[in-house]
Amino acid sequence: MPANDTPSSSVIAILRNSKLRIAFISAVVLIPCLWHPRIEAGDLASHVYNSWLAQLIEKGQAPGLYLERQWNNILFDYCLEHTANVVGFPAAQKIVVGACVLIFFWGVFALIAPITERLPWFLTPCIAMLAYGYSFNMGFLNYYLSIGLACFSLAFFWRGKGMDWIAGMALTPLVLLAHPIGFVWLIGTLAYVQIRKRLPGRWKLGLPMAAVAGLFALYWYLAHNAARFTADWDRGPFYLYNGADQLALYGQRYVWLAAALFFFGIFCVVFQAIARGREKESWKSSALLFELYFVSFFATALLPENLRVSLYAGWVGLLGSRLTSISAVFGLCILGFLKPRKWHAAGFGICAIMFFGFLYRDAKWINQLEANAESLVRSLPPGTRVVATIWAPAGSRVAFVGHVVDRACIGHCFNYANYEPSSGQFRVRVRPGSRVVTDSSDDSEDMSAGQYDVRDEDLPLKQIYQCDPADLTKLCIRDLQAGEKIGRIGYHPPE
Repeated sequence: MPANDTPSSSVIAILRNSKLRIAFISAVVLIPCLWHPRIEAGDLASHVYNSWLAQLIEKGQAPGLYLERQWNNILFDYCLEHTANVVGFPAAQKIVVGACVLIFFWGVFALIAPITERLPWFLTPCIAMLAYGYSFNMGFLNYYLSIGLACFSLAFFWRGKGMDWIAGMALTPLVLLAHPIGFVWLIGTLAYVQIRKRLPGRWKLGLPMAAVAGLFALYWYLAHNAARFTADWDRGPFYLYNGADQLALYGQRYVWLAAALFFFGIFCVVFQAIARGREKESWKSSALLFELYFVSFFATALLPENLRVSLYAGWVGLLGSRLTSISAVFGLCILGFLKPRKWHAAGFGICAIMFFGFLYRDAKWINQLEANAESLVRSLPPGTRVVATIWAPAGSRVAFVGHVVDRACIGHCFNYANYEPSSGQFRVRVRPGSRVVTDSSDDSEDMSAGQYDVRDEDLPLKQIYQCDPADLTKLCIRDLQAGEKIGRIGYHPPE
Protein backbone atom coordinates (compact mmCIF):
# COMPACT_ATOMS: atom_id res chain seq x y z
CA MET A 1 0.00 0.00 0.00
CA PRO A 2 1.35 3.48 -0.80
CA ALA A 3 2.79 5.37 2.17
CA ASN A 4 0.34 8.26 1.80
CA ASP A 5 -2.70 5.98 1.87
CA THR A 6 -4.66 5.50 5.08
CA PRO A 7 -5.68 1.97 6.10
CA SER A 8 -9.35 2.62 5.33
CA SER A 9 -8.63 3.98 1.85
CA SER A 10 -6.33 1.03 1.17
CA VAL A 11 -9.01 -1.45 2.26
CA ILE A 12 -11.49 0.14 -0.13
CA ALA A 13 -8.95 0.04 -2.96
CA ILE A 14 -8.06 -3.60 -2.26
CA LEU A 15 -11.71 -4.66 -2.18
CA ARG A 16 -12.33 -2.81 -5.43
CA ASN A 17 -9.32 -4.17 -7.31
CA SER A 18 -8.85 -7.65 -5.83
CA LYS A 19 -12.36 -8.97 -5.22
CA LEU A 20 -11.82 -12.23 -7.12
CA ARG A 21 -8.41 -12.87 -5.57
CA ILE A 22 -9.77 -12.28 -2.07
CA ALA A 23 -12.77 -14.52 -2.71
CA PHE A 24 -10.55 -17.30 -4.10
CA ILE A 25 -8.04 -17.13 -1.23
CA SER A 26 -10.86 -17.06 1.33
CA ALA A 27 -12.44 -20.16 -0.24
CA VAL A 28 -9.11 -22.01 -0.16
CA VAL A 29 -8.41 -20.98 3.44
CA LEU A 30 -11.80 -22.38 4.51
CA ILE A 31 -11.16 -25.84 3.05
CA PRO A 32 -9.86 -27.34 6.35
CA CYS A 33 -13.14 -26.32 7.98
CA LEU A 34 -15.03 -28.39 5.42
CA TRP A 35 -12.86 -31.37 4.45
CA HIS A 36 -14.23 -33.65 7.21
CA PRO A 37 -17.75 -33.97 8.68
CA ARG A 38 -16.62 -32.30 11.92
CA ILE A 39 -14.17 -29.48 12.61
CA GLU A 40 -11.56 -30.93 14.95
CA ALA A 41 -10.08 -28.17 17.07
CA GLY A 42 -9.57 -29.50 20.59
CA ASP A 43 -11.53 -27.31 22.96
CA LEU A 44 -14.06 -26.41 20.24
CA ALA A 45 -16.03 -29.50 21.23
CA SER A 46 -16.19 -28.21 24.81
CA HIS A 47 -17.36 -24.78 23.61
CA VAL A 48 -20.14 -26.43 21.60
CA TYR A 49 -21.16 -28.67 24.51
CA ASN A 50 -21.31 -25.75 26.95
CA SER A 51 -23.32 -23.69 24.47
CA TRP A 52 -25.81 -26.55 24.50
CA LEU A 53 -25.76 -26.47 28.32
CA ALA A 54 -26.48 -22.73 28.14
CA GLN A 55 -29.59 -23.51 26.11
CA LEU A 56 -30.66 -26.08 28.72
CA ILE A 57 -30.06 -23.57 31.52
CA GLU A 58 -32.34 -21.05 29.83
CA LYS A 59 -35.01 -23.76 29.63
CA GLY A 60 -34.50 -24.80 33.28
CA GLN A 61 -33.25 -28.26 32.26
CA ALA A 62 -29.74 -28.16 33.78
CA PRO A 63 -30.14 -28.26 37.59
CA GLY A 64 -27.27 -26.72 39.51
CA LEU A 65 -25.96 -24.71 36.57
CA TYR A 66 -26.39 -21.00 35.90
CA LEU A 67 -25.14 -18.33 33.49
CA GLU A 68 -22.76 -15.67 34.77
CA ARG A 69 -22.68 -12.24 33.14
CA GLN A 70 -19.12 -11.41 32.14
CA TRP A 71 -17.38 -9.11 29.67
CA ASN A 72 -14.55 -11.19 28.33
CA ASN A 73 -13.88 -14.70 27.04
CA ILE A 74 -17.41 -14.91 25.63
CA LEU A 75 -17.62 -13.55 22.07
CA PHE A 76 -17.13 -16.86 20.28
CA ASP A 77 -19.58 -18.62 22.61
CA TYR A 78 -22.27 -15.99 22.11
CA CYS A 79 -21.89 -16.13 18.34
CA LEU A 80 -21.99 -19.93 18.38
CA GLU A 81 -25.05 -20.18 20.62
CA HIS A 82 -27.11 -17.59 18.77
CA THR A 83 -26.19 -19.01 15.37
CA ALA A 84 -27.08 -22.50 16.60
CA ASN A 85 -30.51 -21.22 17.69
CA VAL A 86 -31.17 -20.50 14.02
CA VAL A 87 -29.38 -23.26 12.07
CA GLY A 88 -28.46 -25.90 14.67
CA PHE A 89 -25.05 -26.78 16.10
CA PRO A 90 -23.55 -28.72 13.15
CA ALA A 91 -24.05 -25.82 10.71
CA ALA A 92 -23.31 -23.17 13.35
CA GLN A 93 -19.85 -24.62 13.96
CA LYS A 94 -18.97 -24.44 10.27
CA ILE A 95 -20.26 -20.86 10.00
CA VAL A 96 -18.80 -19.38 13.19
CA VAL A 97 -15.46 -21.21 13.12
CA GLY A 98 -15.09 -20.39 9.42
CA ALA A 99 -15.74 -16.72 10.20
CA CYS A 100 -13.11 -16.81 12.96
CA VAL A 101 -10.55 -18.32 10.57
CA LEU A 102 -11.19 -15.58 8.00
CA ILE A 103 -11.02 -12.86 10.66
CA PHE A 104 -7.68 -14.22 11.86
CA PHE A 105 -6.25 -14.74 8.36
CA TRP A 106 -7.27 -11.37 6.94
CA GLY A 107 -6.51 -9.63 10.24
CA VAL A 108 -2.88 -10.73 10.04
CA PHE A 109 -2.80 -9.84 6.33
CA ALA A 110 -4.30 -6.42 7.07
CA LEU A 111 -1.75 -5.73 9.81
CA ILE A 112 1.26 -6.57 7.63
CA ALA A 113 0.09 -4.25 4.84
CA PRO A 114 0.32 -0.84 6.60
CA ILE A 115 3.46 -1.87 8.47
CA THR A 116 5.38 -2.84 5.33
CA GLU A 117 3.52 -0.50 2.93
CA ARG A 118 2.86 -3.37 0.55
CA LEU A 119 0.31 -6.16 0.22
CA PRO A 120 1.81 -9.46 1.45
CA TRP A 121 0.28 -11.78 -1.13
CA PHE A 122 3.44 -13.90 -1.19
CA LEU A 123 2.97 -14.65 2.53
CA THR A 124 -0.54 -16.10 2.19
CA PRO A 125 0.75 -19.71 2.62
CA CYS A 126 2.43 -18.71 5.91
CA ILE A 127 -0.60 -16.81 7.19
CA ALA A 128 -2.81 -19.78 6.30
CA MET A 129 -0.57 -22.17 8.25
CA LEU A 130 -0.63 -19.87 11.26
CA ALA A 131 -4.42 -19.64 11.01
CA TYR A 132 -4.54 -23.43 11.50
CA GLY A 133 -1.69 -23.58 13.99
CA TYR A 134 -1.50 -24.58 17.64
CA SER A 135 -3.95 -22.00 18.99
CA PHE A 136 -6.61 -23.11 16.50
CA ASN A 137 -6.05 -26.85 16.92
CA MET A 138 -6.17 -26.54 20.69
CA GLY A 139 -9.54 -24.84 20.27
CA PHE A 140 -8.64 -21.59 22.06
CA LEU A 141 -11.22 -19.89 19.90
CA ASN A 142 -12.04 -16.86 22.04
CA TYR A 143 -8.31 -16.12 22.30
CA TYR A 144 -7.86 -16.87 18.58
CA LEU A 145 -10.71 -14.53 17.65
CA SER A 146 -9.33 -11.78 19.90
CA ILE A 147 -5.94 -11.94 18.15
CA GLY A 148 -7.58 -11.67 14.72
CA LEU A 149 -9.70 -8.70 15.78
CA ALA A 150 -6.70 -7.07 17.49
CA CYS A 151 -4.75 -7.38 14.22
CA PHE A 152 -7.50 -5.52 12.38
CA SER A 153 -7.59 -2.87 15.09
CA LEU A 154 -3.80 -2.41 15.01
CA ALA A 155 -3.93 -2.17 11.22
CA PHE A 156 -6.28 0.81 11.49
CA PHE A 157 -4.21 2.44 14.23
CA TRP A 158 -0.81 1.89 12.61
CA ARG A 159 -0.82 4.66 9.99
CA GLY A 160 -4.36 5.79 10.48
CA LYS A 161 -5.97 9.06 11.37
CA GLY A 162 -9.49 10.34 11.78
CA MET A 163 -11.89 7.63 10.63
CA ASP A 164 -9.20 4.97 10.87
CA TRP A 165 -8.78 5.61 14.59
CA ILE A 166 -12.53 5.54 15.04
CA ALA A 167 -12.66 2.15 13.26
CA GLY A 168 -9.81 0.84 15.42
CA MET A 169 -11.50 2.02 18.60
CA ALA A 170 -14.81 0.48 17.51
CA LEU A 171 -13.13 -2.93 17.26
CA THR A 172 -11.42 -2.67 20.66
CA PRO A 173 -14.48 -3.64 22.78
CA LEU A 174 -14.93 -6.74 20.59
CA VAL A 175 -11.33 -7.71 21.26
CA LEU A 176 -12.02 -7.57 25.00
CA LEU A 177 -15.28 -9.49 24.65
CA ALA A 178 -13.37 -12.22 22.87
CA HIS A 179 -10.43 -12.58 25.28
CA PRO A 180 -8.43 -10.37 27.67
CA ILE A 181 -5.06 -11.52 26.26
CA GLY A 182 -5.85 -10.07 22.84
CA PHE A 183 -6.95 -6.84 24.50
CA VAL A 184 -3.75 -6.59 26.60
CA TRP A 185 -1.66 -7.25 23.48
CA LEU A 186 -3.51 -4.56 21.53
CA ILE A 187 -3.13 -1.91 24.25
CA GLY A 188 0.44 -2.91 25.02
CA THR A 189 1.51 -2.74 21.37
CA LEU A 190 -0.15 0.63 20.86
CA ALA A 191 1.52 1.99 24.00
CA TYR A 192 4.92 0.66 22.92
CA VAL A 193 4.64 2.19 19.45
CA GLN A 194 3.48 5.57 20.75
CA ILE A 195 6.17 5.77 23.45
CA ARG A 196 8.86 4.79 20.95
CA LYS A 197 7.78 7.56 18.57
CA ARG A 198 8.42 10.13 21.28
CA LEU A 199 11.85 8.88 22.33
CA PRO A 200 14.84 10.61 20.72
CA GLY A 201 17.66 8.77 18.96
CA ARG A 202 19.43 6.13 21.02
CA TRP A 203 16.87 6.39 23.81
CA LYS A 204 14.68 4.17 21.65
CA LEU A 205 17.03 1.26 22.39
CA GLY A 206 16.12 1.50 26.06
CA LEU A 207 12.45 0.71 25.46
CA PRO A 208 12.77 -3.01 24.60
CA MET A 209 15.26 -3.37 27.46
CA ALA A 210 12.76 -1.77 29.85
CA ALA A 211 9.98 -4.05 28.59
CA VAL A 212 12.10 -7.17 29.12
CA ALA A 213 13.14 -5.92 32.56
CA GLY A 214 9.47 -5.56 33.46
CA LEU A 215 8.85 -9.15 32.33
CA PHE A 216 11.79 -10.36 34.45
CA ALA A 217 10.32 -8.52 37.44
CA LEU A 218 6.94 -10.21 36.88
CA TYR A 219 8.67 -13.58 36.54
CA TRP A 220 10.52 -13.04 39.84
CA TYR A 221 7.35 -11.93 41.62
CA LEU A 222 5.32 -14.98 40.51
CA ALA A 223 8.17 -17.40 41.23
CA HIS A 224 8.73 -16.01 44.74
CA ASN A 225 5.09 -15.79 45.84
CA ALA A 226 4.17 -19.45 45.79
CA ALA A 227 1.88 -18.95 48.80
CA ARG A 228 -0.34 -16.65 46.75
CA PHE A 229 0.09 -17.93 43.20
CA THR A 230 0.60 -21.40 41.77
CA ALA A 231 2.66 -21.16 38.61
CA ASP A 232 4.90 -23.37 36.51
CA TRP A 233 7.12 -22.84 33.49
CA ASP A 234 7.10 -26.46 32.36
CA ARG A 235 7.07 -26.30 28.55
CA GLY A 236 10.56 -27.30 27.46
CA PRO A 237 13.47 -25.18 26.18
CA PHE A 238 12.32 -21.57 25.79
CA TYR A 239 14.13 -21.08 22.47
CA LEU A 240 11.82 -23.57 20.76
CA TYR A 241 8.87 -21.24 21.42
CA ASN A 242 9.72 -18.70 18.75
CA GLY A 243 6.48 -18.55 16.75
CA ALA A 244 7.29 -21.42 14.42
CA ASP A 245 6.19 -23.77 17.22
CA GLN A 246 2.61 -22.86 16.30
CA LEU A 247 3.02 -25.43 13.52
CA ALA A 248 4.14 -28.21 15.91
CA LEU A 249 0.92 -30.18 16.37
CA TYR A 250 0.37 -33.93 16.19
CA GLY A 251 3.86 -35.41 15.98
CA GLN A 252 7.53 -35.07 15.20
CA ARG A 253 6.96 -34.50 11.48
CA TYR A 254 5.35 -31.16 12.33
CA VAL A 255 8.38 -30.21 14.42
CA TRP A 256 10.75 -30.81 11.52
CA LEU A 257 8.47 -28.84 9.21
CA ALA A 258 8.27 -25.94 11.67
CA ALA A 259 12.07 -25.92 12.00
CA ALA A 260 12.50 -25.96 8.21
CA LEU A 261 10.11 -23.04 7.80
CA PHE A 262 11.77 -21.07 10.60
CA PHE A 263 15.27 -21.43 9.15
CA PHE A 264 14.03 -20.78 5.63
CA GLY A 265 12.54 -17.51 6.89
CA ILE A 266 15.84 -16.58 8.56
CA PHE A 267 17.67 -17.38 5.32
CA CYS A 268 15.32 -15.11 3.36
CA VAL A 269 15.92 -12.22 5.77
CA VAL A 270 19.71 -12.69 5.85
CA PHE A 271 19.87 -13.05 2.06
CA GLN A 272 18.09 -9.74 1.58
CA ALA A 273 20.16 -8.05 4.29
CA ILE A 274 23.35 -9.07 2.48
CA ALA A 275 21.97 -8.15 -0.95
CA ARG A 276 20.87 -4.71 0.24
CA GLY A 277 23.46 -4.23 2.98
CA ARG A 278 24.43 -0.72 1.97
CA GLU A 279 20.86 0.51 1.86
CA LYS A 280 20.41 1.46 5.50
CA GLU A 281 16.90 2.70 4.93
CA SER A 282 15.83 -0.68 3.58
CA TRP A 283 15.82 -2.21 7.09
CA LYS A 284 15.47 0.90 9.24
CA SER A 285 11.68 0.74 8.95
CA SER A 286 11.67 -2.88 10.17
CA ALA A 287 13.61 -2.12 13.38
CA LEU A 288 10.38 -1.60 15.34
CA LEU A 289 9.12 -5.05 14.30
CA PHE A 290 12.36 -6.70 15.40
CA GLU A 291 11.91 -5.01 18.78
CA LEU A 292 8.31 -6.17 19.09
CA TYR A 293 9.30 -9.72 18.16
CA PHE A 294 12.14 -9.56 20.71
CA VAL A 295 9.78 -8.44 23.48
CA SER A 296 7.08 -11.00 22.59
CA PHE A 297 9.68 -13.78 22.55
CA PHE A 298 10.81 -12.87 26.06
CA ALA A 299 7.20 -12.60 27.19
CA THR A 300 6.69 -16.20 26.09
CA ALA A 301 9.87 -17.31 27.86
CA LEU A 302 9.20 -15.48 31.15
CA LEU A 303 5.44 -15.74 31.62
CA PRO A 304 4.29 -18.99 33.22
CA GLU A 305 2.91 -21.83 31.18
CA ASN A 306 0.18 -22.47 33.76
CA LEU A 307 -1.04 -20.05 36.42
CA ARG A 308 -3.52 -20.33 39.24
CA VAL A 309 -4.37 -17.16 41.13
CA SER A 310 -6.09 -18.88 44.06
CA LEU A 311 -6.60 -22.33 45.54
CA TYR A 312 -10.19 -22.54 44.33
CA ALA A 313 -9.80 -20.96 40.89
CA GLY A 314 -9.26 -22.89 37.70
CA TRP A 315 -5.93 -22.89 35.92
CA VAL A 316 -5.04 -20.33 33.28
CA GLY A 317 -3.43 -23.01 31.19
CA LEU A 318 -0.92 -23.14 28.33
CA LEU A 319 -0.41 -19.39 28.49
CA GLY A 320 3.08 -19.30 27.00
CA SER A 321 2.29 -21.87 24.34
CA ARG A 322 -0.62 -19.87 22.98
CA LEU A 323 1.25 -16.53 23.19
CA THR A 324 3.70 -17.65 20.53
CA SER A 325 0.98 -16.92 17.97
CA ILE A 326 1.73 -13.24 18.69
CA SER A 327 5.46 -13.84 18.10
CA ALA A 328 4.50 -15.52 14.83
CA VAL A 329 2.44 -12.48 13.76
CA PHE A 330 5.41 -10.17 14.36
CA GLY A 331 7.67 -12.63 12.57
CA LEU A 332 5.41 -12.52 9.53
CA CYS A 333 5.47 -8.73 9.66
CA ILE A 334 9.28 -8.90 9.46
CA LEU A 335 9.05 -11.25 6.48
CA GLY A 336 6.65 -8.77 4.91
CA PHE A 337 9.59 -6.38 4.39
CA LEU A 338 11.19 -8.86 1.99
CA LYS A 339 11.25 -8.01 -1.67
CA PRO A 340 9.03 -10.83 -3.00
CA ARG A 341 10.83 -13.41 -5.12
CA LYS A 342 9.56 -16.52 -6.84
CA TRP A 343 11.67 -18.78 -4.64
CA HIS A 344 10.07 -17.22 -1.55
CA ALA A 345 6.63 -18.24 -2.80
CA ALA A 346 7.91 -21.70 -3.79
CA GLY A 347 9.49 -22.36 -0.38
CA PHE A 348 6.49 -21.13 1.60
CA GLY A 349 4.10 -22.95 -0.72
CA ILE A 350 5.87 -26.31 -0.36
CA CYS A 351 5.81 -25.98 3.44
CA ALA A 352 2.07 -25.17 3.33
CA ILE A 353 1.29 -28.19 1.13
CA MET A 354 3.13 -30.49 3.53
CA PHE A 355 1.53 -28.89 6.62
CA PHE A 356 -2.02 -29.21 5.36
CA GLY A 357 -1.36 -32.72 4.11
CA PHE A 358 -0.30 -33.72 7.63
CA LEU A 359 -3.27 -31.88 9.13
CA TYR A 360 -5.79 -33.60 6.85
CA ARG A 361 -4.63 -37.04 7.94
CA ASP A 362 -4.62 -36.23 11.67
CA ALA A 363 -8.01 -34.48 11.58
CA LYS A 364 -9.39 -37.57 9.82
CA TRP A 365 -8.14 -39.75 12.69
CA ILE A 366 -9.85 -37.54 15.29
CA ASN A 367 -13.03 -37.53 13.20
CA GLN A 368 -13.09 -41.33 13.40
CA LEU A 369 -12.54 -41.14 17.17
CA GLU A 370 -15.50 -38.78 17.52
CA ALA A 371 -17.69 -40.90 15.23
CA ASN A 372 -17.03 -43.86 17.54
CA ALA A 373 -17.89 -41.72 20.58
CA GLU A 374 -21.17 -40.67 18.97
CA SER A 375 -22.06 -44.28 18.22
CA LEU A 376 -21.29 -45.27 21.80
CA VAL A 377 -23.48 -42.65 23.53
CA ARG A 378 -26.36 -42.68 21.06
CA SER A 379 -28.23 -45.41 22.95
CA LEU A 380 -27.70 -43.95 26.43
CA PRO A 381 -30.78 -42.78 28.33
CA PRO A 382 -31.03 -38.96 28.30
CA GLY A 383 -29.26 -37.44 31.29
CA THR A 384 -26.73 -40.25 31.74
CA ARG A 385 -23.55 -38.96 33.37
CA VAL A 386 -20.21 -39.96 31.86
CA VAL A 387 -16.52 -39.19 32.24
CA ALA A 388 -13.97 -39.74 29.48
CA THR A 389 -10.34 -40.83 29.81
CA ILE A 390 -9.14 -40.44 26.24
CA TRP A 391 -5.56 -39.76 25.23
CA ALA A 392 -3.91 -38.43 22.10
CA PRO A 393 -1.33 -40.64 20.36
CA ALA A 394 2.23 -40.49 21.62
CA GLY A 395 4.10 -37.43 20.37
CA SER A 396 1.03 -35.29 19.87
CA ARG A 397 1.22 -31.76 21.27
CA VAL A 398 -2.55 -31.32 20.95
CA ALA A 399 -3.87 -33.00 24.07
CA PHE A 400 -7.56 -32.09 24.00
CA VAL A 401 -8.84 -34.97 21.84
CA GLY A 402 -10.84 -36.22 24.82
CA HIS A 403 -13.29 -33.37 24.30
CA VAL A 404 -14.80 -35.26 21.38
CA VAL A 405 -17.02 -36.94 23.98
CA ASP A 406 -18.34 -33.51 25.02
CA ARG A 407 -19.72 -32.85 21.56
CA ALA A 408 -20.93 -36.43 21.16
CA CYS A 409 -22.94 -36.04 24.40
CA ILE A 410 -25.12 -33.23 23.05
CA GLY A 411 -28.70 -34.44 23.31
CA HIS A 412 -27.67 -37.73 24.95
CA CYS A 413 -25.60 -37.39 28.13
CA PHE A 414 -23.78 -35.08 30.54
CA ASN A 415 -20.00 -34.98 30.83
CA TYR A 416 -19.58 -34.97 34.59
CA ALA A 417 -15.91 -33.91 34.27
CA ASN A 418 -16.70 -30.84 32.13
CA TYR A 419 -14.03 -28.36 33.21
CA GLU A 420 -15.61 -25.05 32.16
CA PRO A 421 -18.28 -24.52 34.89
CA SER A 422 -15.96 -25.21 37.84
CA SER A 423 -13.06 -23.16 36.41
CA GLY A 424 -14.91 -19.87 36.97
CA GLN A 425 -13.52 -18.53 33.68
CA PHE A 426 -16.57 -19.07 31.47
CA ARG A 427 -20.18 -17.96 31.60
CA VAL A 428 -21.59 -21.43 32.40
CA ARG A 429 -21.08 -21.88 36.16
CA VAL A 430 -21.95 -24.62 38.66
CA ARG A 431 -23.38 -24.56 42.17
CA PRO A 432 -22.20 -27.06 44.80
CA GLY A 433 -24.02 -30.37 44.61
CA SER A 434 -24.99 -30.23 40.94
CA ARG A 435 -25.79 -33.61 39.41
CA VAL A 436 -24.81 -32.38 35.93
CA VAL A 437 -21.13 -31.59 36.51
CA THR A 438 -18.61 -31.59 39.35
CA ASP A 439 -18.21 -28.28 41.16
CA SER A 440 -14.47 -28.82 41.80
CA SER A 441 -11.87 -27.87 39.19
CA ASP A 442 -9.39 -30.25 40.85
CA ASP A 443 -11.83 -33.15 40.65
CA SER A 444 -12.56 -32.32 37.02
CA GLU A 445 -8.86 -32.46 36.18
CA ASP A 446 -8.37 -35.72 38.09
CA MET A 447 -11.35 -37.35 36.39
CA SER A 448 -10.07 -36.55 32.91
CA ALA A 449 -6.59 -37.77 33.87
CA GLY A 450 -7.95 -41.05 35.26
CA GLN A 451 -6.71 -40.22 38.79
CA TYR A 452 -10.04 -39.76 40.56
CA ASP A 453 -11.47 -42.10 43.21
CA VAL A 454 -15.20 -42.48 42.66
CA ARG A 455 -17.46 -41.48 45.59
CA ASP A 456 -20.96 -42.70 46.44
CA GLU A 457 -22.46 -39.30 45.62
CA ASP A 458 -21.02 -39.45 42.08
CA LEU A 459 -23.04 -42.51 41.11
CA PRO A 460 -24.50 -43.55 38.75
CA LEU A 461 -21.56 -42.72 36.51
CA LYS A 462 -20.06 -44.30 33.39
CA GLN A 463 -16.54 -44.17 31.99
CA ILE A 464 -15.75 -43.90 28.27
CA TYR A 465 -12.23 -45.10 27.56
CA GLN A 466 -9.88 -46.36 24.86
CA CYS A 467 -10.03 -50.13 25.05
CA ASP A 468 -7.62 -51.17 22.27
CA PRO A 469 -4.01 -49.91 22.48
CA ALA A 470 -3.54 -50.93 18.85
CA ASP A 471 -6.43 -48.71 17.71
CA LEU A 472 -6.91 -45.66 19.92
CA THR A 473 -10.07 -44.65 18.06
CA LYS A 474 -11.88 -47.68 19.48
CA LEU A 475 -13.90 -46.73 22.58
CA CYS A 476 -15.75 -48.71 25.23
CA ILE A 477 -18.08 -47.75 28.07
CA ARG A 478 -18.57 -49.23 31.53
CA ASP A 479 -20.28 -48.53 34.85
CA LEU A 480 -18.11 -47.18 37.63
CA GLN A 481 -18.25 -48.34 41.24
CA ALA A 482 -17.71 -46.37 44.44
CA GLY A 483 -14.13 -46.49 45.66
CA GLU A 484 -12.47 -47.41 42.36
CA LYS A 485 -10.07 -45.20 40.43
CA ILE A 486 -11.56 -43.99 37.18
CA GLY A 487 -8.48 -44.79 35.11
CA ARG A 488 -8.10 -48.34 36.41
CA ILE A 489 -9.19 -49.80 33.09
CA GLY A 490 -8.28 -48.60 29.65
CA TYR A 491 -5.31 -47.31 27.67
CA HIS A 492 -2.71 -45.15 29.39
CA PRO A 493 0.03 -43.31 27.51
CA PRO A 494 3.57 -44.54 28.24
CA GLU A 495 5.40 -42.40 30.79
